[in-house]
Amino acid sequence: MFNLVIFGAPGSGKGTQSERLIANYGLYHISTGDVLRDHIKRGTELGKIADSYISDGKLIPDELMINILADVLDKNADATRNGVIFDGFPRTIEQAKALKVMLAERGSQVNVVIGLEVPDEELIDRLVKRGKESGRSDDNLETITKRLEVYHSQTSPLRDFYVAEGLYAAIHGSGSIDDIFADIRKAVDARK
Repeated sequence: MFNLVIFGAPGSGKGTQSERLIANYGLYHISTGDVLRDHIKRGTELGKIADSYISDGKLIPDELMINILADVLDKNADATRNGVIFDGFPRTIEQAKALKVMLAERGSQVNVVIGLEVPDEELIDRLVKRGKESGRSDDNLETITKRLEVYHSQTSPLRDFYVAEGLYAAIHGSGSIDDIFADIRKAVDARK
């Protein structure tokens, strides 16, 4: 089982590159954003709680995210046999520690953390454009600015955590999708 965390600010290309990783390595993709948006769309209790945080540009509480992730892993045990791409999780050092414990309990571990590094100006441009094309309500300038502030204050310390763990592979996230993926493949293949 090969587990990969894809890491980066909102709009850094995690979803786009995850699709290529799935196709290339046969990994199961868990996007916490997609899971949460599904709950919001269906109007579940979790969706209502999540929406109150997301619409304000805040992170979902750690315990709630960890419980969601454990549920997804356990309900999809067969599909996750080859490994998992964790997209949008962890977002805090506490979540990273909890993920390490959760995977160890299942006889597994994180093998590599792909860090997509993109300048803020480019992220804002990408997200505003995505919002216009997709209609995502959280892709407006005010919320984007809050999300980037939260990312830099709460999530980017994860980079140092994973560097210290020897798992972080920095990937320049600007340029063509193909060139970025070629760099990701090199980083993944070096850890397999």
